[in-house]
Amino acid sequence: MAHIQLDNVGLTFHVRRGGRVGLKEFLVRGMFRRSAENWLTVEALRDINLQIRQGERVGVIGKNGAGKTSLLKLLAGVYPPTSGRRGVEGSVSSLFEITLGFEPDASGWENIKYRGYLQGESPRSIRAKAQSIADFCELGDFLNMPVRYYSTGMTVRLAFAIATAVEPQILLVDESLSAGDLAFQKRARRRMKKLMSEASLVVLVSHDLEAVSNVCDRVILLDGGRIRQDGPADEVIATYQQGFATAHGKAA
Repeated sequence: MAHIQLDNVGLTFHVRRGGRVGLKEFLVRGMFRRSAENWLTVEALRDINLQIRQGERVGVIGKNGAGKTSLLKLLAGVYPPTSGRRGVEGSVSSLFEITLGFEPDASGWENIKYRGYLQGESPRSIRAKAQSIADFCELGDFLNMPVRYYSTGMTVRLAFAIATAVEPQILLVDESLSAGDLAFQKRARRRMKKLMSEASLVVLVSHDLEAVSNVCDRVILLDGGRIRQDGPADEVIATYQQGFATAHGKAA
């Protein structure tokens, strides 16, 4: 059964401050010693306790910088937790930054295989799906060309077709997912709707509160890397909207 469990999870990044370090400063401070003043510690997530069970459709909302994408990437296994425990049961498909990792000098057909392997497909299973992926992205003979010659829209269409060709138990979706021109977007939305209905568990990160309300029965509100509220979609969305209204009133 699909299941997600986070116990007291924290995620911390050490980020180098902007600006160049001159040769003199580099030699004075030491070639192999990092100066603390040149680094920032960013706590992307703090004290996250979360359990998501099979059958749930969970939305994640919050302002920019609240930790939404960090949480999604932690659930996907892109980032290991700095502290606490992450437990995920079930096959995972992550629909965010789907164009990353393409081999630019490889053809579209070759990238279908490479990306399929990264998504857990076997050589046999990706061969069985290759033609349906090609049919969906509608790139025709361009699939014989190196991906480096593709337009951005073409790359996104191919990436989306590959990413949604799986049958995941756990589906992680970022709202920023975009797929080509208007005609393709209509087909992409239909495929996403089908994929989300068939997945055992869905986590959707979005600023589109209407979409969250339509898809999700439970919503998590993140603020400053912490869970501020976790509950029924309408209640949590109302809290978020009230927070924006209050902030706007103060600004006025």
